[in-house]
Amino acid sequence: MAPQVLESADSRNKFEDLSGVDISAYANPYDALLEACNNEAAQLQTRYGTHRSTRNGQQKAKLLSPDFSGLILDPILQRVMDPSIEPGFVDPRNCLVFWARPPSHIRSLVDQVQQKLLSLAPKLWLMPVPNLHLTALELTHSLTAPQITAIIQDLGSEAAEKITDYTYTHRPRLIKPMLSYDGAALALSFLPGAGEGLPSTSPSSSSSSSSSDSSSRTKKDDEYTYHHLRRDLFNIASGTGVTVDSRYVVPSSHITVGRFLTQEDHASPEKMVRFIELIEEINGWLEKEYWPIGDERRVEGEWIVGQERGLDFRKGTLWYGGGETVRLGRGF
Repeated sequence: MAPQVLESADSRNKFEDLSGVDISAYANPYDALLEACNNEAAQLQTRYGTHRSTRNGQQKAKLLSPDFSGLILDPILQRVMDPSIEPGFVDPRNCLVFWARPPSHIRSLVDQVQQKLLSLAPKLWLMPVPNLHLTALELTHSLTAPQITAIIQDLGSEAAEKITDYTYTHRPRLIKPMLSYDGAALALSFLPGAGEGLPSTSPSSSSSSSSSDSSSRTKKDDEYTYHHLRRDLFNIASGTGVTVDSRYVVPSSHITVGRFLTQEDHASPEKMVRFIELIEEINGWLEKEYWPIGDERRVEGEWIVGQERGLDFRKGTLWYGGGETVRLGRGF
């Protein structure tokens, strides 16, 4: 008998760009949004925000619809977490990615959010805090280990070093954390910074692009956004001749915090209504406590990519935060 081919939750979950930009005509898909926004951070933040709020609205309508048929459960994760379902099962999907690792204060924030979610969804699978990551560039996914090894060789050590160390000199800021969600998972998402809470000129003589002190950051530093970083990483990788085969390139910067493994916690419309209310309560708390207000900077709710660690070049069965590091870049 042929082995059962399992369909992952992500393959049944539609990821579409809701920012209003068509990327089809661009060799580098990230150029489309940059061109549409005239490379301006404020416009990029607006587009990322539009995508995030529109998608949350769509998902809320789906989850609360009378026609809602149930959450999208992940059969592969179910088998990974409970070997009795299929003894000997091994996740066959080898991937190759560059991850940004959140610094300690963002990991702590995610932990707080996860604990709040457990109050109404005790059976929710939580991404282990040490495994938290933001996918800056996905080179490929769902291949065999030998195929991944061949791509690493094709990319070459010079490009791998350049990409993993790139955030030491190119430091985009992510702000305004919010829970994003759908029928499969929940994530803490961010928007590109656009000068909020930053001075026009640095109080010190050193630039934030070369200094480890984020207090020297200025509005000009925010002109280089997370979307610019994604564009640059794509260009470096594709410049080696490697094909970048990402599952999606939507305007989103998110850390997966949890996935649904059972319908049990949301088995009635009333339970789902309360769970959505909880998500919105958490988002209200995040906005009040961690978003910048006027000229007030909230460093505890922002993430300068590259803080503590550079990018993590990662291979293997890493869908749920595992895998093996090929090279870890220089942090600041």
